[in-house]
Amino acid sequence: MITTFVESQTGERRNFYVTAEDPAGDWSDPIWLEGAPGIDPSFFFDDDGTCYFTANRQPPSGQQYPKHMEIWLQEVDLEHGKLVGDRYSLWDGALKQIHAQEAPHIYKRNGYYYLIIAEGGTGHTHSVTVARSKTITGPYENCKLNPILTHRHLGRDYPIVNVGHADIVETQDGEWWMVALASRPYGGYYRNLGRETFLVPFRWEDDWPLVNPGKGIIEIESKRPSLPEHRWPTSPACDHFESTDLDQCWNFIRTPHGEFWSLTERPGYLRLKLKPETINTETNPSFIGRRQQHLSFAARCALEFHPSQEQEVAGIVLLQNHNFQYRVELSHSNKKRTLQLIKRDDGNETLLAQALLPESEKLYLKVEAIEQDYHFYYATAAEQWETLKEYVDGRILSTDVAGGFVGSYIGMYASSQGKESESVADFDWFEYREI
Repeated sequence: MITTFVESQTGERRNFYVTAEDPAGDWSDPIWLEGAPGIDPSFFFDDDGTCYFTANRQPPSGQQYPKHMEIWLQEVDLEHGKLVGDRYSLWDGALKQIHAQEAPHIYKRNGYYYLIIAEGGTGHTHSVTVARSKTITGPYENCKLNPILTHRHLGRDYPIVNVGHADIVETQDGEWWMVALASRPYGGYYRNLGRETFLVPFRWEDDWPLVNPGKGIIEIESKRPSLPEHRWPTSPACDHFESTDLDQCWNFIRTPHGEFWSLTERPGYLRLKLKPETINTETNPSFIGRRQQHLSFAARCALEFHPSQEQEVAGIVLLQNHNFQYRVELSHSNKKRTLQLIKRDDGNETLLAQALLPESEKLYLKVEAIEQDYHFYYATAAEQWETLKEYVDGRILSTDVAGGFVGSYIGMYASSQGKESESVADFDWFEYREI
């Protein structure tokens, strides 16, 4: 597996790969490729076993326009983990002035090497283009059908936008399918789900890929591959934290440092230990969350939390990044049990709602999102919901406002906000479902 590492402070980009005998692991330590500029690298293994590295770079002759890039190739010595031999310029894309040629994948079929790339940037003008050659080092012939897949001509109100970064596969039945990245905007051109993976059929015509013949686009619903049906078990909507291992749906923010969570210290609960780190900084806070998967959803949880210091907080967070989020936080302020809804927009915080709570063993928190309208509720007795704040604008959680490419998260959070603490927050259960 090969990928790009970007240094967060300097922006420096380096490419590395890891190896394993089994995809389930264990994986090797990173093997860094020196002198390998560019992003979106991939490997191609030729019939004789030779391995080639491809990525993008600025053309050696100079960029003719902003973000003008080209795809290049060089052989890899996997035994010694380094690039060897001559370096070749392959292709700088199908269209003039489109920019950001990237994401190369090479395939071999019927005596041709096919080079599939993305160009046009990862926004609305994203696209998939293809070229071919009889030799892997080129020259590569541009396909006159290019771009073979894009949605930029369909308008910003089309339900699937910014299509690009494609890969292809042939099934056991001889069908050809393409997977590509794209987004589903809603409430305007806002993409809270970030980039998702889509599937579209294609066939070969005159030794060129023809995507979704007769339509040429990705559809919201289409015929599935003609393969034996395999249904994955339906995951429960509610996690009662009765296992000793976290479910695969849960993620941390960045590399988790320290033992800040436990499923065994209090069986049947997910315990978050308060860390000094907050979710407002580029660190590893005490947060465990899951992806938003639907345009409209409901999420709720049961929390037991008794802070020992005023600055200590725990609750739920709807998160795009450290500067764009909504937090529902329980704390003790002036010896009063207080629940606050905080909006963090481009690093600026606004208190949207506040409620003083009676003492109770459990606090129940709920958020319901009807597309971009977010509604927040709480209860001190099961199912006795009270309104904290309704009709909160969810658009700040979209990549179009907050930047980046990924979808938003919702999860559980606890922090001592700069001080060491022995306090814990215990979550009895967490439920997420589509509505």
